[in-house]
Amino acid sequence: MLSPEEKRKYIKQIMVPEIGLSGQEKIRNAKAIIVGCGGLGCPTLLYLAASGVGTIGILDFDTVSITNIHRQILFGNNDVGKKKIEIAKEKINVLHPEVNLICYDAMLDETNAESILQNYDIVIDGCDNFLTRYVVNDACVKLNIPLVYGSILNFEGQLAVFNLNNSQNLRDLFHEPPNSEDVPDCSENGVLATVPGIIGTIMANECLKVIVGKSIMNNKLAIINCITLEISILNY
Repeated sequence: MLSPEEKRKYIKQIMVPEIGLSGQEKIRNAKAIIVGCGGLGCPTLLYLAASGVGTIGILDFDTVSITNIHRQILFGNNDVGKKKIEIAKEKINVLHPEVNLICYDAMLDETNAESILQNYDIVIDGCDNFLTRYVVNDACVKLNIPLVYGSILNFEGQLAVFNLNNSQNLRDLFHEPPNSEDVPDCSENGVLATVPGIIGTIMANECLKVIVGKSIMNNKLAIINCITLEISILNY
């Protein structure tokens, strides 16, 4: 049950016909985990917390670099060298103290993925490398947990919701991760500051839609061009 204070805080969201009080209670009871607190993870975390998701896991082992700050909007110059999850938790606690934040200072791999992800209803993929993405996907498939997927490069982003109501997963779309020598390292890729904000916010939107049962992204890949503002929806 929502407290009177929570009802006041989320009244504008509760007033949305597709959400209502029952939808807000689903959001409050939901457990979501964000793998990677970077360009995509930061806006996703901010909006899930602001929307009232009751329990949010944050998994990241990295520290803040000066090169992160232009797009990773939870961090500033004074945070350089500090653990991302510690700064993220500190700032979200100030903004939304009612949210239960659980931090994992770890790299997700085959040895720990299932034991961590099994505690959540939905997983958000904010990874910056292909190998981890496939580890996350495979664990979600085995655990039967929906996965919100996003990726960014330059002016473009991609978005999908995998493993939702027996829908397809990442390996059905891209069977195997590419060879590392064929793909530029994350440090070599450029991206406009606003692009991860746009895609990360849509990822949070899709996560909330999954929670309240309104997602229509089964077996669809959205490709968003932030120069032309064209959105292509591909069925697969």
